[in-house]
Amino acid sequence: MRTDYLAFFFSLFLSRLADQILLFLVPLIVFQTTNSASWAGLAFFVETLPRFLAFPLCGALCDRFAPIRLLHISQMYRAAVCAGAMALYVVFGGIFWLVLLSAICGVLTTQGIMAREVVMPHIFKDYRYGKTLSYSQIADQTGLVLGPLLAALSLEVCPWPGVVIGAALLFVLADLAMREWQRSSHVVLETFEQHRDVWIQPLRIAFGHIRRCAELKKIICLAVGVNLIVGVTLASSAAMVIGSFGESKDFYAALQASGALVTIAILFGLARVSLPLSVLGRVSYCAITLGALVTASGAASEVYLVGFLLVVGFDKMFNVYMRTIRQRVIPLRDFGKTVGVITLLNNLSQPLAGLLVGVLAASMGLRGVILLLALAAGLIGVAVAVFGRASVHESVES
Repeated sequence: MRTDYLAFFFSLFLSRLADQILLFLVPLIVFQTTNSASWAGLAFFVETLPRFLAFPLCGALCDRFAPIRLLHISQMYRAAVCAGAMALYVVFGGIFWLVLLSAICGVLTTQGIMAREVVMPHIFKDYRYGKTLSYSQIADQTGLVLGPLLAALSLEVCPWPGVVIGAALLFVLADLAMREWQRSSHVVLETFEQHRDVWIQPLRIAFGHIRRCAELKKIICLAVGVNLIVGVTLASSAAMVIGSFGESKDFYAALQASGALVTIAILFGLARVSLPLSVLGRVSYCAITLGALVTASGAASEVYLVGFLLVVGFDKMFNVYMRTIRQRVIPLRDFGKTVGVITLLNNLSQPLAGLLVGVLAASMGLRGVILLLALAAGLIGVAVAVFGRASVHESVES
């Protein structure tokens, strides 16, 4: 692989590593401080909702401004926010600052994700798009492997504010790697004239594409089901592992890392073998739903581990399926704004799952909430399959 490609993926890895450290810290520190699964679920809701609400605006900005410049802004501002929030923590105290900085960094992470989504098809023309997505997901998942482990090890030697400062330094290194890629790369991105409005008009254009394209409506519905399961798994995993099963935070970190390792193995396979999109979609959705059912019925941490690995391991396979379809059917000039709206619609169910954990965990129990959302995702999958066949049947008859 070319050196400039490696610098791009290394920047993605460092950025994800730092972001994952923050995502790991919030539910863990909140649960350890309050000893409440409900508060941990609500903290997850607060830290994830802003990053998803920001997708339409961030996508529109990527169509209007240079996405590489937006990448630099995303990484350096996250470093500044981490440092600023910890300064406020030193003065005022409280874990509120950790949740707040994670929410703000989440919005900036969204900007970075959208910028990379826009530039990747242009800088990896030597590879098929599915292979490019697999390699980018491998860099992303490597950050997921090392993020929880690095956070857990860091907590052994310093308090959590010091871990946050370490995340800030990683964001700075990610930006330096991006600048090295930019220096050695000669990519020229095509630009299109855009409407001056970055709010209403981009939304109209994006929803117009979604309304007219059956494939986009299909993947949105399926992604809602997937993110219900992913959301409830992420929001409840700390409470399940540490609270229900009595395991240590090191086991919790190892659980997260194991899921990322399984994902990397799956993605390496996808980078080398070209599978039909329909196979990617069916296999990944069924595996994720099955994993949720296993975690809901788990009587021991080992059983929970199996279900957790199915959920997080096949989530990125579904991601490759979904993003490949988006790349094929969305016009290039409207790609950022349309993907931004689609990603918002896809992911709103993830913070909703965290909110449901916070509201229903006391009455239903964590397993009951997981089972409820797993059944909901299963019904969504069945409905998409039934209506999809009906649409094909009608088009054949006409």
